[in-house]
Amino acid sequence: VDKDALDTQVKDRKTQEAAEKARNEEFANEMKQNDKIMCMLEERQKNSIRNINKAISEFQKNFQKPETRREFDLSDPQALKKDKPARLSDNDPRCTVSGLQKFMGEDLNYDQRMKFQKEQLREWSLQQQRDWQNALADQKFADDLYDKNRIQLDRKTMEQQRKEEENKRAVCVATKDFNRTQAAELAERRKLEKYQKMKDDMDEISSLLQGDLLSENPEQAVSSFGRHRVITDRWKGMNQDQLMAIRYSQQQQVLEKLRLKEEERQRDAEWDRQSRQAARAQLVLEWHQQRQNRECRRALDNINAELSQEQKSKNIYLKEEAYSNFPTDQYYAQFNTTSR
Repeated sequence: VDKDALDTQVKDRKTQEAAEKARNEEFANEMKQNDKIMCMLEERQKNSIRNINKAISEFQKNFQKPETRREFDLSDPQALKKDKPARLSDNDPRCTVSGLQKFMGEDLNYDQRMKFQKEQLREWSLQQQRDWQNALADQKFADDLYDKNRIQLDRKTMEQQRKEEENKRAVCVATKDFNRTQAAELAERRKLEKYQKMKDDMDEISSLLQGDLLSENPEQAVSSFGRHRVITDRWKGMNQDQLMAIRYSQQQQVLEKLRLKEEERQRDAEWDRQSRQAARAQLVLEWHQQRQNRECRRALDNINAELSQEQKSKNIYLKEEAYSNFPTDQYYAQFNTTSR
């Protein structure tokens, strides 16, 4: 390593840094001096502007007073105190139609007129209260008279019902007596019939016991037209071949009946399946209809709520308008009529 060259470079760098530091300090001192000069110039400019404004204000105060201006009457603060009132009386000739100084209900006698109208309103209110009390008294009298007539009518109705119940009771007693007599006669007649029937039955039993029917005599069934023919009402039995034929026919009937029952069971099962499908379809349709009904009802409820709110707002507005317009119009009409 070349140590001498490195020392030379370090020395040169330090020399450059010292020169640059001195130059920066010189620039800083110069900037401070310039700032001081700038502040002094700004302060001098502010003083000059302040003196000029002061001189202008003194000049305007001494030589340009507001009273000397041509348009001073437009901004005079004492103009309202100097000016005449818009109306000295109701018959002031200055109060023309185009002047818009006199309107209906704004005359100078407004306080006395309002006092008179309030007194008149109080009298009308008292008269309405008296009329209302008289109407209530009349309504109460009518209600009392109606109640008395109703009570009298109820009494007559109860008396009529009591008489009808007594008549019904008498009819029931007579009917019971007649039924009791009829029942006694019927019991006696049944007793005689029973005795006669018992006697006839005993005779018939004796005849049957002694006849060939219960003794099962096979000869009594032989027909007079031949041994191969029998009398049906006297026949007592069949041979073995005939019994076997009948049993075979019965077995066939049992099998046919079982087949018919199986077919009927299959038809019933098919019918039940179709019924369940129809019921399931009906249930789905009812659920869909109920959902549509709920949606329609919900929409209808919302519409009814909006209509109700609109109706309430309209009623409140009509009441306020009637309260604010009805008495005043009548009072104005009354006052104008009396003034004329």
